Amino acid sequence: MKKTWASLIILLISVFVITGCSSSTSGGKQTTIQFVHWRGEDTAAFKGIISKFEKENPSIKVDMKVYPSDSYQAQVQATLLSGKGADVFASFPGSQFATLQKAGVYEDLTGKSFVKSFKDDLLAAGQADNKQLALPYQLVYNIPVYNKGIFEKEGIDVPKDWDSFLAACEKLKKAGYIPIAFSGDISPSQFINPMMMNNQPDEKVFEKLEKGEESLTNEWYVKTLSQIKELQDKGYFQKDPLGTKKDGAAVLFAQEKAAMLAHGSYMMATVAQQNPTIKQGLLAPITVSEDQKVYDGIHTATFMLGVNAKSAHKKAAEKFLSYLTESKVASEYANKTGQLLTLNDVSYDSKELEESAKWLDKKTRFQPRFTITKEPISKAIEVSVQDVISGMSPEKAAEKAQEEVKRALQ
Repeated sequence: MKKTWASLIILLISVFVITGCSSSTSGGKQTTIQFVHWRGEDTAAFKGIISKFEKENPSIKVDMKVYPSDSYQAQVQATLLSGKGADVFASFPGSQFATLQKAGVYEDLTGKSFVKSFKDDLLAAGQADNKQLALPYQLVYNIPVYNKGIFEKEGIDVPKDWDSFLAACEKLKKAGYIPIAFSGDISPSQFINPMMMNNQPDEKVFEKLEKGEESLTNEWYVKTLSQIKELQDKGYFQKDPLGTKKDGAAVLFAQEKAAMLAHGSYMMATVAQQNPTIKQGLLAPITVSEDQKVYDGIHTATFMLGVNAKSAHKKAAEKFLSYLTESKVASEYANKTGQLLTLNDVSYDSKELEESAKWLDKKTRFQPRFTITKEPISKAIEVSVQDVISGMSPEKAAEKAQEEVKRALQ
């Protein structure tokens, strides 16, 4: 009798284990895929979308995991390489994409039907070796957000050159506002892009830097660092800008203590949640005279979605990725998160998105920093901005950064 009960228990345990571990999407058995990204502010929107996806696809469950953006690559790379974690994951363009691509973590999506839903000219950031490895989901403008109401109240027009930008900052400071809210964790890597875009309009400049054909000690980069230092020296950032975090800078802007926020369009929805009556716009500092201007601003095709090449559930992962590209779903995500998307058929209904969409007709340049494929070089540029804000001379900061470039190229 004891042997009979023991055999029955073993049989039941075996059934539960087999059922629980199944990766099949047929016969009523359920597959669990893991969706990994860094945008904690999108959690609520994604939860709603995932819930609807699971109702339409009862054989698939989506487990979402969110990591902090500043440590995302380090935390997610081991998971991707193991093949036991992320099935659908997001990545940044540039050095992070290059690192993950070289590690072989991306499944080739070339020719998949849902790729046709995207704007062709915005897919390049996710391509390598003539393959579509990742799908940039968001279109971001990496230029400061500004308070239209404050500018109107103080009679300030959007600056068209460097002198008028400095004059606007001075007028804002005298009126009691922080001209530019700057955060040490995000702004150095963001603000450098519009600051350099017209000082060095060559879109291949960082490609040349990585080939040893360009140097950060050249006049254009020293000038860019000098202009950032000028903003700091004249008190146009808040006190201790490098000690301010992203959320803290956003609060200064949302509370209308600061007139500009040195982040990008991705912050507009967050700010609007904190202050629904604020009137926001986008502007880029023009660091040259108006007649020398080449670009109006900076854009990035980012939040690049991919399928893990080592995933055991590729069909289910692709089904979820395809679902995110559907017009109705993409429109829901865009309007709930305030993100402009790279897809063709999206309906926008928020004033922040309508404001961002105005930039579709402007001459913008793909974010220069994301053309860098070597992370130490990207980091050196970010640190050089921190250095001049900390008081280092632009020449010394540029020399220090260039030494890091040389080490990275050895």
